Amino acid sequence: MTKTQVAIIGAGRMGQGLGYALDRAGYPLVLLSRSLRRLTPPLPLDVEHWPDRLREASVVLIATPDDAIATVASRLAGDGVIGPEHAVFHVSGRHDKHAIGALASSGAALGSFHPLQAIADPVTAPERLAGAFAGVEGDTRAVTVGTQLAIDLGMTPVEIPPGAKIAYHAGATIVATYTVALMALATQVIERAGIAPEMAAQLYVPLLRGVGANLAIPNPVDALTGPIKRGDSETVLAHLGTLTTDEQSVYRMMGRIAVRLARDGGLGEAAVQALEQALADPQDKHD
Repeated sequence: MTKTQVAIIGAGRMGQGLGYALDRAGYPLVLLSRSLRRLTPPLPLDVEHWPDRLREASVVLIATPDDAIATVASRLAGDGVIGPEHAVFHVSGRHDKHAIGALASSGAALGSFHPLQAIADPVTAPERLAGAFAGVEGDTRAVTVGTQLAIDLGMTPVEIPPGAKIAYHAGATIVATYTVALMALATQVIERAGIAPEMAAQLYVPLLRGVGANLAIPNPVDALTGPIKRGDSETVLAHLGTLTTDEQSVYRMMGRIAVRLARDGGLGEAAVQALEQALADPQDKHD
């Protein structure tokens, strides 16, 4: 089956990563960028002939920073290079199809295609994207095209309902950004206890991999481990005793979520109450 021509606007990490993944999947493509840069391995790159390249493509992916998406869409609309034969997507996790609303009069199918994966090195994107989910939303035809694109990349497409993009992206940020922040916090705690920084930075990485593997279990309740899972309130109190006030706030907040999971997993009510008391904010205890 002959695959459609794709033009990717933006040659940053995500633009390059999608380029490598689409190239491996057999899509003819071109990256459109404002500046010439060396890509290793090489990908077709054009900095001068955007109108011709866009007219040749059937699918256009806008892979610029979020604050440039609307500007790019307006430029494309003004240049008259997008028509009813196109499907145009941006790859922002936050915004929906309205971010490229300047192209509405073109007749093109408009939507967003968001790979739900962290891409630090574009060369690894084909392997990182395979097996990951892709959030797809927009016009009916855009969803159809985006769904097929995801399947061809080895991804699982998920149609995001209208108005749900912000909540979808908030969840992604909690997982991706805040996991890194929590690892930094854990490293800070163990360094203060006397573990050498070079060891502290790696100490919990294998544990995190194991937790990630456990999360393949469909129900988060079944992936929960540790003192809260066991109903061990004395250990929770001991942990709090070694943390700073700010660290305690994070521990208490996450701990209360874990208690709800443990209760759903069958933890007895007496143990739940002991944990809730241990995790309660000291100010609440005084009220």
